[in-house]
Amino acid sequence: MVNITHKSSTLRIAVATGILKVSKQETIDAIQNRLVPKGDVFEFSRAAGLFACKKTYEVIPDCHPLPIEYTAITHEIDGLTIKIRVEVHTVYKTGVEVEAMHGVSVTALTMYDMLKPIDKDIEILNIKLEEKKGGKSDIKYAYPESLRVAVITCSDSISKGEGVDKSGSIIVENLKKHHLTVTNKKVIADDFESIQKEAKQLVEDGFQLILFTGGTGLSSRDVTPDAIKPLLEREVPGVMEVARDYGQQRMPYAMLSRGIAGFVGDSLIITLPGSPRGAEESMQAIFPYILHVFRVKEGVKH
Repeated sequence: MVNITHKSSTLRIAVATGILKVSKQETIDAIQNRLVPKGDVFEFSRAAGLFACKKTYEVIPDCHPLPIEYTAITHEIDGLTIKIRVEVHTVYKTGVEVEAMHGVSVTALTMYDMLKPIDKDIEILNIKLEEKKGGKSDIKYAYPESLRVAVITCSDSISKGEGVDKSGSIIVENLKKHHLTVTNKKVIADDFESIQKEAKQLVEDGFQLILFTGGTGLSSRDVTPDAIKPLLEREVPGVMEVARDYGQQRMPYAMLSRGIAGFVGDSLIITLPGSPRGAEESMQAIFPYILHVFRVKEGVKH
C-alpha cells in the first residue's frame, strides 16, 4: 500500500453513482410493491452496500483500512432504470472514492441477484465517481510563485563550518514540492541579537514567508522563539500547535519544542525545530495548508 503516514487527517467525502437497468415494467412494479421473492430489494441492497463500503480494504489490495463515519445509499427509479447513489464520509488521511464506488457495485450486484429470477435481461451500467472533496486537492494556493521565501538555520556548530545544514535543505526541498522558491537561505549562530537582526532585515527586504529552523528546544542556547516573539505583531498559535500535535503522534519528544509563528507586518515568521526529522515533520504538518493565511490576509474568502 501507499505510505500515508506523513499525511494529515481531513474531512473527505466521495459520491459515486451507477445504473441498474431492467427489461420490463413488471420488474419495477415488483420492486415497488415488495413482491420480489427474495425480499425487499432496496433494503437488502442498501444493507449490502453499507457492508461493502466498510469492508472495501478487505477486497481491494491497495485500499487502506479507514473509519467510515457516514454512508448514505439511495435508489431513484426513472422508467426502467434505477439510479444508485452512494455518499461516504471519513475524517482520515486518504479519500473514500473507492469505498463509494465499491458500495455502488455491491448494491447493484445485490439487486441483480435478487431480481434475476424474475428478469433475465438486467444490466449494470455506468458506475462512476461523481464527486470528491477533501485532501490537498481542495487547497487553494496563495499565489505561491509570487511569495518571497527565506530559510534561516540557527546553529552555532553549522555556522562555524562544523556540520552540514540538513534541516535547512529539507525545508527548501519541501517548499519546492509546493511550487515555492527560496531566494534567501543562510546559516547564523544561536544568538539572540543575530536572530532578531536577521528577522528585521528580512521583513524590511519584503520577504513574506520566513522560516527559521533550530533553537526551539530547551537548552541554554535555544533562543530562537525568545528572539522572534517580541517582534511579532500578531501571533498565529495554531500553526505550531498543529506541528507539535503531528510530531507527538510520531515520537514522544515533540511536545518539548517551543516553536512559534506570527506576522511582522506582511511577513509570516515560523520557527521550526532544528533536527532534520523535526523540521521535516513540521513541514508535512503545516504545508500546504499554511499558505491559506495569505489569502485570508488579502481578504479572499475560500
